[in-house]
Amino acid sequence: MSDYIDGLFGLEGKTALITGGATGIGRMMAEALVRAGARVLICSRKGDACEAVAVELNALDAKGSAEGFGGDLATEESHAALVSEVMSRTDVLHILANNAGASWGEPFETHPRKAWDKILTLNVTAMFELTRDLTPLLEASASIDDPARVINTSSTMGIVPIADGAYSYTVSKGAVLHLTKLLANEFTARRITVNAICPGPFPSRMTAFATATEEGTDKVAQMNPMGRVGRPDDIAGLMLFLCGRGGGYVTGAAIPVDGGYSVDTGDRPIFPDMG
Repeated sequence: MSDYIDGLFGLEGKTALITGGATGIGRMMAEALVRAGARVLICSRKGDACEAVAVELNALDAKGSAEGFGGDLATEESHAALVSEVMSRTDVLHILANNAGASWGEPFETHPRKAWDKILTLNVTAMFELTRDLTPLLEASASIDDPARVINTSSTMGIVPIADGAYSYTVSKGAVLHLTKLLANEFTARRITVNAICPGPFPSRMTAFATATEEGTDKVAQMNPMGRVGRPDDIAGLMLFLCGRGGGYVTGAAIPVDGGYSVDTGDRPIFPDMG
């Protein structure tokens, strides 16, 4: 049975890049792939944090390994530097997890233009450009029997029409879903699958305004149809499915991992009023 499971979901010999991989959902992704045997490159704006996470993951005595380094997608110059850094470390890429992102919460009446510029640039434009520039590395690993994989982090807020004050964020995550389908359509001939995950509330730096305390996390859990927040295993299981042989025939999907929020008809907010 172990050989069968490893054959479906094991990632030995695979190389992955996870942006925004030092904290939150990116950190959960990284640990899952390392435990499954992959060589995982972890980058974010804070290179020291990525290096520290790599040390932690390499101490797990898992099948895979991790490398952490700094990488910023906010400008054309920093984007080019990140692409160069990745290409200096590997000439083949089996998995690209576009997870880096930012949010901005502000009321409708004052939600500023700079929020739209910042959030759409990082959450959508940078995702497109990084995928474009690393496509040659993905193609180098791809085959009809084992496609390369692109996994884009969207959000349940990209599915449901509720902003919770994060107007630029939720629109950007809707755009990620459409970008995912566009690239999935174009990349089938390249033997590359492109899918999106749509997380609901998970404890992370981005949701710390609501989940930094046990009391806050409990309040968020009460808003969720399943009565809890997300856990690392929820991300791990989904990543191993999408990245392993068992997910090789899936492309263009937007998969909610949100405890049922995206199909709930109660029109409830995702986060409670923390005021």
